[in-house]
Amino acid sequence: MENTETVHSTLFLLSVAAASVGLLLVLIMRFKLHAFIALVLVSLLTALVTGIPLAEVVPTLLTGFGNTLATVALLVGFGAMIGRLLEVSGGAQILADRLINKFGERRAPFALGVASLLFGFPIFFDAGLMVMLPIIFSVALRFGGSVLLYALPAAGAFAVMHALVPPHPGPVASGDLVGADIGLLLIVGTIVALPTWYVGSYLVSLFLGRRFTVPVPELLGANDEHRLTGEPPAFGTVLLILLLPLILIFFNTGLNTLATIGAIDGDAAWVNLLRMLGQTPVALLITLLIALYLLGRGNDPARMEKIVDGALGPICAIILVTGAGGMFGGVLRASGIGEALSGSLESVGLPLIVAAFVIATALRVAQGSATVALTTTASLIAPTVAATPGLSELDLCFLVIAIAGGATVLSHFNDSGFWLVGRFLKMDETTTLKTWTVMETTIGLTAFAFALLGWWLL
Repeated sequence: MENTETVHSTLFLLSVAAASVGLLLVLIMRFKLHAFIALVLVSLLTALVTGIPLAEVVPTLLTGFGNTLATVALLVGFGAMIGRLLEVSGGAQILADRLINKFGERRAPFALGVASLLFGFPIFFDAGLMVMLPIIFSVALRFGGSVLLYALPAAGAFAVMHALVPPHPGPVASGDLVGADIGLLLIVGTIVALPTWYVGSYLVSLFLGRRFTVPVPELLGANDEHRLTGEPPAFGTVLLILLLPLILIFFNTGLNTLATIGAIDGDAAWVNLLRMLGQTPVALLITLLIALYLLGRGNDPARMEKIVDGALGPICAIILVTGAGGMFGGVLRASGIGEALSGSLESVGLPLIVAAFVIATALRVAQGSATVALTTTASLIAPTVAATPGLSELDLCFLVIAIAGGATVLSHFNDSGFWLVGRFLKMDETTTLKTWTVMETTIGLTAFAFALLGWWLL
């Protein structure tokens, strides 16, 4: 949908943008309206107030919603299914055991963090932490010390992957909204995620774990109702499933780079075939099919179908929220607010990447959800990005990472992750603020620092 011609002043458009975000936060925080409903309602009101012709209001809403879902739904759905299969097959336990045996007792927290980084590629924060908690508690009881020494590196790993790396909905939706290449974002996000976790989570966790002594809670009871029958998968099988999407996606991004520099013929049939296989939805579909075969051998196909079907229920709300965030962004683009915001940022000299981080931080603090902060910020700045010349594909990836950094900092009472970690580790609110909130903030600041460095140097 092309931008609608308006006669509104820049001040009016920026005031509408500020009022829209303020109304969004009031509806979600004060009146506890679901984020999906709030985003659709605010998108509709914004379209009406900014003068989009009545005949074009609904098409504008549907275009933004549909374009976002076209990218997000497949990636998030396939990622959730892969994660569920790894969970019920015992893959997480195999991964953790192997890494602890390899790294040794003294580096057990590091091993749990690495296992969570690998397992956190396809599985969401809440689900991943729930799967790993029994393993974390077992290791903590085995080696002793504060449970924070073992739990925070793992929780931080899931938080880093959830914020920075597709196919998680936040980076996928924000990447789509600002026009970043999702395959390249996966590679750049993964490269940034590793040092971000080590500096912002692992090193900080060691300090916090020694400063705050939190006893190991009672072990969670294992739920074997949905476990797959047969022997657990081999470590190599788990590793293959986790790395296969990255390898396939590299076919697309790597061959695209080689074709651009003229090293290969970009029109060759074999190049186009491999690039198609490396498109992120196709790569995840291939990985899912292989995971079904490797992890489901010896199990009833009907049971396997039920397992992957059960993985989709919890992500429906996430997909709808991200789609509604795309709707909001579509309205902002069509109304001319993006161009107004771009001009204002230029007039005050605030770099785009810094503005993105600041906006995401404000939204994160105000409403709690990292995914909503990522999606809404990307919606707000997407028109500005489109109006800014000279941005490379890497610049767009670093911009998404900067948004993710802002959407991660200062987790507190309005963040479900704050309560999940605090309650399962049996910490009071003050201790959770001094540990989990501090670690989340260092993760976000570290990610932003790396994004800023890449923005300036590359």
